[in-house]
Amino acid sequence: MIRPSAVRAFVRSVTFTALGVAALTGQQDPAKSFAALKAEGAARSSYLGRAPAPPQQLASEPALASFRADVEPILAASCYGCHGPEREKGDLRVDELDPDLFAGGDVETWLDVLSVLTNGEMPPPEEEDVHLGDDERRKVVDWLVAESHRASTVRRGNAKPASLRRLSRYEFSYVLQDLLALPLDVADDLPPDAPSHDGFENSSDVLQVTGVQFRAFYEAAHAALDLATVTGEQPTPLRWSVSMTALAAREWQKQDKELEDAREKNAEDPAKLEQALQDLQKRHRRRAGGLHFFDPITGRRAGQSWGYDGARFAQAPADAPFDAPVELPGLDPAAATVAVLPPRAALTIELGDRIPERGNLRVRVRAWRAAVEGHAEGDAAPSLSLHFGWQASNDSRADFAVGEELVVDGAAAAPRVYQWDVPIHTIYPRNAVRGVNKMGDLPSPSELIRVVNASRDAGDIVLDHVEVLAPVHDAWPPASHAAVFGADDAGADDATRAHAVLVRFLPRAWRRAVDAEEVERKVRLFARRRPDCDSFEQAMVQTLAAVLSSPESLYVGVPIADDGGAEGALSGPELATRLSLFLWCSAPDDALLAAGAAGELAAPAGLAAQVERLLADPRAQRFPREFVRQWLNLQLLDFLNVDRKRYPDFDDELRRSMREEPIAFFAELLRENLSVLEFLHADFAMLDERLAAHYGVAGMTGSGFRRVALAEGSRRGGLLTQAGLLAMNSDGKDSHPLKRGIWLLERLLDDPPPPPPAAVPVIDLADPEIARMTLKQRLENHRNQAACMSCHAKIDPWGIAFEHFDAVGGWRDAIGGQPVDAVAELFNKQQLDGADGLERFLLQHRQDQFVRALVKKLTVYALGRPLTFGDRAAVDEIAASARRDGDGLRSVVQHIVASELFHTR
Repeated sequence: MIRPSAVRAFVRSVTFTALGVAALTGQQDPAKSFAALKAEGAARSSYLGRAPAPPQQLASEPALASFRADVEPILAASCYGCHGPEREKGDLRVDELDPDLFAGGDVETWLDVLSVLTNGEMPPPEEEDVHLGDDERRKVVDWLVAESHRASTVRRGNAKPASLRRLSRYEFSYVLQDLLALPLDVADDLPPDAPSHDGFENSSDVLQVTGVQFRAFYEAAHAALDLATVTGEQPTPLRWSVSMTALAAREWQKQDKELEDAREKNAEDPAKLEQALQDLQKRHRRRAGGLHFFDPITGRRAGQSWGYDGARFAQAPADAPFDAPVELPGLDPAAATVAVLPPRAALTIELGDRIPERGNLRVRVRAWRAAVEGHAEGDAAPSLSLHFGWQASNDSRADFAVGEELVVDGAAAAPRVYQWDVPIHTIYPRNAVRGVNKMGDLPSPSELIRVVNASRDAGDIVLDHVEVLAPVHDAWPPASHAAVFGADDAGADDATRAHAVLVRFLPRAWRRAVDAEEVERKVRLFARRRPDCDSFEQAMVQTLAAVLSSPESLYVGVPIADDGGAEGALSGPELATRLSLFLWCSAPDDALLAAGAAGELAAPAGLAAQVERLLADPRAQRFPREFVRQWLNLQLLDFLNVDRKRYPDFDDELRRSMREEPIAFFAELLRENLSVLEFLHADFAMLDERLAAHYGVAGMTGSGFRRVALAEGSRRGGLLTQAGLLAMNSDGKDSHPLKRGIWLLERLLDDPPPPPPAAVPVIDLADPEIARMTLKQRLENHRNQAACMSCHAKIDPWGIAFEHFDAVGGWRDAIGGQPVDAVAELFNKQQLDGADGLERFLLQHRQDQFVRALVKKLTVYALGRPLTFGDRAAVDEIAASARRDGDGLRSVVQHIVASELFHTR
């Protein structure tokens, strides 16, 4: 039996503070620094400042006697009046709940009771005749925490959680990328995965395989393998070499024609002719507002003329020598015509219909940063982005960024060549009539690139030459082919070659060692396919597509042969797979598989070292992207329909930046092992130029995200005030307190409100009295209706605190000419004065709740299955360890990976 002292030690170390109403009703002091608030919140933490309880032999029987003697009398006095035989508010009878948390059926309801008591939500303040003192509240909470911990531990020992699942579509896409050494994304070609109750797409309760899905996985694998595989000789690339001198020639011809026409028109009036020529020459030298060509000898300037009709602007390619690097022609800065790209301007290079399907599209631009008055040495430099597109007709066009932005830091005296290498197969969409229509036809089959000054205010970019090569292969066969076939012995017979490929490929695809019979079965499959295929490679592609869409590849959580570990424990290869899916969203590499097979992951030091190795790898960038997207439900931003009349500055570029901000913020915390409390409030933000302009932060250029210190008193910092999260929880026209409040409770605090009751009354905007109300007043009026009160009292205050932020997350001081009222009152009369007050309240009173909620979300994602009541005690222990270790996000990851939960099925 567990000793009473050990129970008390556990209660002190892992339960939330049993906060009485008196502890919560004090108002926020805006003069206190956030550092002081964090310290106060830490002092209140039940996870901090106490040593963990030593492991004990837990009792397997419920403590019903102590419940009857110590807890039930308090519940009878404080709860049964509203939730008992005489009244049944919220359809809840506390007096009928089974206190047996080991085997009873009311565990979830008791956890709800624990939550509302811990948070001070019950009894409600309006019940003036009901009193629950701090000591009584603590006694009930202590019993529930200790009993739920013991019951959870016992239930986990008896339970067999279902962790068998298939790979999600994004995981399968990343697996193909890594196995084939090929940048590709097949996720959109696969049926969508529904999110689980916790919001994650990699959960065992939603990832099954139907016949349709199996076929889709096979076809995606086949297409990827086909793209990775090459045959024959290396193709000779085409070269488009475009100087600005040549590109501008047609513009100078137009100007020359204008001058010639003026001479003919005014030939008999010398004075008028002279004036006309002066006017034209002055106009020809005037700086254009957008992209323009500049001839340093004549001083002439002209914008670029371009139109799709007839493909008359397409450049003609030439075969390029393969074995020698192509050099750009020499530059004479004093004489060469250049293109000047002001911020946001673009130069169009039309390439015709001969861009191939495979290989790299290499674009090289010789450019430099223009000297601009007011820009000093060390100021942020402008950046170039590359766009691909086409215009087939008036209503058929595309223009989208490909590749990364490149900072242009060269000077006119020493211009530099900036280069993009874009895998052609990643460019989508392509012109649909390419290969169907001929050049000059309508719709036009031609395609183009645009070189864009991606900065908003960092000055002009000047360039004199653009070169395009395609297809470019830096090695032959390319790396993707070598990843599949290895050192293929083309002189051997097909069966021998197939055996060699499969011996190498199967362990990587199936994430475990394979035996000789498994290899032979696939060799026999190859032999059956070979007669129907034109080449060895084609038959091998079909065979390996079957390998990649087999249960051994698609499913994770299938027990591998026992390696001598404890019952239910993951084997070394299984642990390697779970770790790589957690941090890379993909299969383990050879080093991780080897470490798992050698038993190194069973040692804490070896496991921690592998975690650090994986996080240092570029593939770890997938972890923030996929976890944050699902945790915060960022797809809501993609579906948001913004009223462009109200918000004319909102565009797709801003939407993209909004989507990236929380991902970049999570990645920064992970990289630097910063406290997870920074999610609630931080003195820095991760911004790019577009988002900085939206926030009113000056001095930012380029689309890359960087860490930016925020001035004291800034309205930003942390997740709560990020524009994208606020916008996606609006209706596109105005703020939406209900959406924002529910999102906060569900995603950040893991405390979702109850579902709305049937026949909820609708706010009648046709009622003139209601129409005159502010949004906050309408919510109050709606909340005062009996059917709505229980839900809205829990939701509304959290959402109202965000009212200073409009539908796109911009700050506002007034709505409809009236000052914004963002002061909200919680269930316990605690006031939240806007988002600042909300952040202060959470840091002061809800640190443990937030940390535990994040730990739970990360654990669900890491395990790939929903958590059960049997996992509850383990999650508490991870949260307690992480808090005692400083709350660092990287430390949280290490504690999850080291936990017993992570090592068992």
